[in-house]
Amino acid sequence: MALLTDLYQLTMAYGHWRGGRHRLPAAAELFFRCGPFRGTFALGAGLAEALRCLRAFRFSAADIAYLRSVLPSTTEDAFFDYLATLDASEVTVSAVPEGSVVFARVPFLQVKGPLLVVQLLETSLLCLVNYASLVATNAARFRLLAGPDMKLMEIGLRRAQGPDGALSASKYSYIGGFDCTSNVLAGKLYGIPVRGTVAHSFIMSFTSLEEVQPRELQPRAGGEPVDLPSVAESWLRRVCELLQTPPEKANRGELAAFVAYAVAFPCDFQGLLDTYCVRRSGLPNFCAVALALHQLGYRAIGVRLDSGDLAWQSKETRRVLRACGAHFQVPWFGTIPIAVSNDISEQSLEEFRREGSEINMIGVGTNLVTCPLQPSLGCVYKLVEVNGSPCLKLTEDEEKMTIPGPKTIYRLYDAAGHPFMDLMALEEEPSPRAGQELAIRILGQLAEISKVVPTTVEPLHRTYFRDGQVCEPLPSLPEVRTHAQTSLSSLNPAHRQLHEPQPYPVAVTERLHHLLTELRQASQ
Repeated sequence: MALLTDLYQLTMAYGHWRGGRHRLPAAAELFFRCGPFRGTFALGAGLAEALRCLRAFRFSAADIAYLRSVLPSTTEDAFFDYLATLDASEVTVSAVPEGSVVFARVPFLQVKGPLLVVQLLETSLLCLVNYASLVATNAARFRLLAGPDMKLMEIGLRRAQGPDGALSASKYSYIGGFDCTSNVLAGKLYGIPVRGTVAHSFIMSFTSLEEVQPRELQPRAGGEPVDLPSVAESWLRRVCELLQTPPEKANRGELAAFVAYAVAFPCDFQGLLDTYCVRRSGLPNFCAVALALHQLGYRAIGVRLDSGDLAWQSKETRRVLRACGAHFQVPWFGTIPIAVSNDISEQSLEEFRREGSEINMIGVGTNLVTCPLQPSLGCVYKLVEVNGSPCLKLTEDEEKMTIPGPKTIYRLYDAAGHPFMDLMALEEEPSPRAGQELAIRILGQLAEISKVVPTTVEPLHRTYFRDGQVCEPLPSLPEVRTHAQTSLSSLNPAHRQLHEPQPYPVAVTERLHHLLTELRQASQ
């Protein structure tokens, strides 16, 4: 894992070692500069993987041998001997709990330790946090648009950037609020619920009922097996009569596929309706097979639509299901869940909400796992102190200027329980108190002093890694997911809205602002 880094980290490490600076105490912070997707917030994710990386941080003999082959020939042998002794036992990491809402410029991770090791960890930590937080945030946006009751299924495995990207997408979209994944390996590794329906290829592989084998299905309550294709054909005539559609328009291969699937999975039967014509074929065939199963004591679990005007088709599908349920006296039939897929985006969900729909589950793939609206969160990792001296990256672009010194981060809440500001203070400063008037400077408005009175004050960071070990119990993935939804729900709706949200202020104390001003003046 130590080699999961950029070459220049190692050349800088050699420079520090060569100059005798490698053991100077240092502190760095990991944060992002701008809210992703033109919003205000992100979900911090990847912490557990980052801590796993820290525990495993060391160079093997094979790693050292490889580094000898890529670093300049002038690199001293003693440096390689030194690398062979390195681990993260002198590193301390504090962080926002995984799944928490985080805002631009506020550190998600703070890393302290020997300068050389702190520097070497930069690329690995960025790699583990950047995409994790981005896809968790993207998933959270889909959840906010869908509402709390809609089932969301991640189906991006075949569209993700390789197997590692696919597994990460499944894991972190679950944290962001998705309910399940199609990714079987992710289900095994992370305990995420796995779901699936059936593909068009299965439907298209059948041409007639003669291909269905086996044909018989035993009633759920027991008794003699029944020839399901014959029962389904009988029901098809009755359904088509009700719907006033010609039975010959219902594709026989599709009917055969539905029957074959029903025989294989009588308790989990679901139909993909749009291989041919939804109205004349998919719906009549599905209803016929589902009613045949009902006759034998079984209950279909859903349908899926994968093309066309999904909102309108869902309403038409629901109308037909209710009509069949009422006419054939099967009360549950009108409540069969309707799932949709087909390149679903944020815009799709907005259209579903605007037009109204009867959709119960949405499968999202490409637009979730590839994050096309913003391909990177843009996290950075910056030194803030070396050997007791605060560090400042000074630039004409104030957005890229760093905030010097190790800090304590506080989240300030109003009387309604909504966070209204994050406040950065120097570590040695006393903690602000609830009800105390605070003089602060808001980033982007540093020339002005503002005063705020928080109802509640919450320190954001916990120490998770010390002396080479994880020192804070880590929550399970479902617990992180629950925390993420709680964290999101606490936001003021003005900060949580996805389009043109109200900016969330991040501020510094007067003492931290004074230090910043001093360093800026000294650098001019």
